[in-house]
Amino acid sequence: MTNKKVEIYSTESCHFCHMAKDYFKENGVEFTDYNVGTDTEKRAEMMEKSGQMGVPVIVIDDKDLIIGFNKPVIAKILGTPA
Repeated sequence: MTNKKVEIYSTESCHFCHMAKDYFKENGVEFTDYNVGTDTEKRAEMMEKSGQMGVPVIVIDDKDLIIGFNKPVIAKILGTPA
């Protein structure tokens, strides 16, 4: 269990978004999910942070930005199994 702040910008139809959220759930990682398919404000925020429209965009502790579901990088930052 990690006490890091995890946010994910995702869409309903994104396969990698679902994989990332499943990974968080399996490892007891609490996260905030922003559906950028319906939330235009969060979509603009995601584009400002990442410079792109691709999802998922995962932000950890307001400093680590991961584009896509890069499990080894996420696991290293969170201290969870890769």
